Amino acid sequence: MNLRETTLAILNYDDYDRMPIVHFGYWQETLEKWAQEGHITAEEASGWSDGNAVDDEVSGRLGFDFDWSTCFGPDTGLRPPIEPEVLERLPDGSIKVLNADGAIVLEKEGVTSIPTEVDHLLKGRKEWDEIYLPRLRFAPERVADSNVRIDGDSVRFDAGGAAHLQAGDWDKPYGVHVGSLYGKIRDRVGMINLAYLQVDDPALFDEMIETVGTLCYECTRYLMETRAQFDFGHFWEDICFKSGPLINPRVFREKVGPWYRRITEALNAHGVTIVSLDCDGKIDDLVPIWLENGVNTMFPIEVGTWNASIQPWREKYGRELRGVGGMDKRVFARDYRAVDTEIERLRPLVDLGGYIPCPDHRIPADAKWENVQYYCDRMRTVFG
Repeated sequence: MNLRETTLAILNYDDYDRMPIVHFGYWQETLEKWAQEGHITAEEASGWSDGNAVDDEVSGRLGFDFDWSTCFGPDTGLRPPIEPEVLERLPDGSIKVLNADGAIVLEKEGVTSIPTEVDHLLKGRKEWDEIYLPRLRFAPERVADSNVRIDGDSVRFDAGGAAHLQAGDWDKPYGVHVGSLYGKIRDRVGMINLAYLQVDDPALFDEMIETVGTLCYECTRYLMETRAQFDFGHFWEDICFKSGPLINPRVFREKVGPWYRRITEALNAHGVTIVSLDCDGKIDDLVPIWLENGVNTMFPIEVGTWNASIQPWREKYGRELRGVGGMDKRVFARDYRAVDTEIERLRPLVDLGGYIPCPDHRIPADAKWENVQYYCDRMRTVFG
C-alpha cells in the first residue's frame, strides 16, 4: 500500500500495513534556527511552505512521510485583499499596521507571537456593504486562478509551489481546503466586536455567516465538479482557547452548523468522506456540532494544559470520530527519553483505530533537530 492508501485505510478502520509519520509543518523561526545549525539551507528555510518541494525535502531528511496540510485551496478570502499599510510608528519601536483582513495590529521586530489587535476597519453595516461584501462574492476565477488545469478527463493543480500533479496519480494523501466558516469572520471583526454584533446587529451577524458560507460552498461545489480527485476535505477555524470556544456553542450549532453540513455533503457526493478541521484549543464543546454536520476528523488535537486526547471523544461519540494529531510537540525540546515516553503514551490511542499521531501544532523553535529525527525513527520502529 502507498501512503495515500494506508492513510485512508487507517481513517476508515480498514487493515493497513504501517503507520504514516505525519507532521503539521514548522514555524519560520524553527527553520531559520535549523538553517543556522546547518541542518537545512537558508534557501530552504525561506522557501518552505506546506506541501511544496522544500517541505518534501526537509520532511524527508527528518523522517516524516508527509505534511497533513498538503492541500489545494481555492481562494475563499477577501478578493482582492485589503492592501496592508503601516499606519503609525510608536516610540517603543512597534508599528501599527492595517493587515490584509482589515485588522489594525501592533507589530514589533523580534516578537513572533500573534500580533495584538487594537482596532478593526469593519465597524458595522457601512464598512461591510462598501468594503467587505464586494470582496466575498463567488467567481470561477477563485478556483481557476489557483492553478487548476482541466485537460480532458484529468485535472492538474499546484500545492504551495509544488510541481503539477495529475489527479489520482500521487502516492501521498492530498486534501482540498474548503475554507473557514467563522474563524476568518473573527479575524476581520475581532472577537469582542463579534460577540457584541450578535446582539447589536443580529441581521448583519447572520449575513456575514451566510455570505462566507455561500462563498466556501460555491468554491467547493465548483471545484468538485471539475472532476478533481481529493482524499480529504479540510476546514480551518481556530475558534477555541485553553478553556473552550470563542463562540457560544448553541449559536455555533444554529448559525454555522448548516453551512458545514452543506459543504460536507458536496464533498461526500464526490466520494470525499474524510473531512478534517483545524482548530486549536479546547474544542470539546464544538466536537459534537462538527460531527453531526459531517466533519469527522479532529486536528491537531492540542495536548496543551488541558490534556486533549482522542480517547474521551471516542468513548463518547464512537468510531464516527477520527483524529490526526495529539502528539505533544513539547518533547522535541527535551531528550530522547521524553520522546520515548510520549510514544508509549500514544500506543493505546493508536490501538483505538481511526487515529494517526501528529505533532499537535507547528514544530516550535525550541525543537532539537536530532530529537525530531529520533521521533520519526522510533515511530517507524514502534508502529511499523
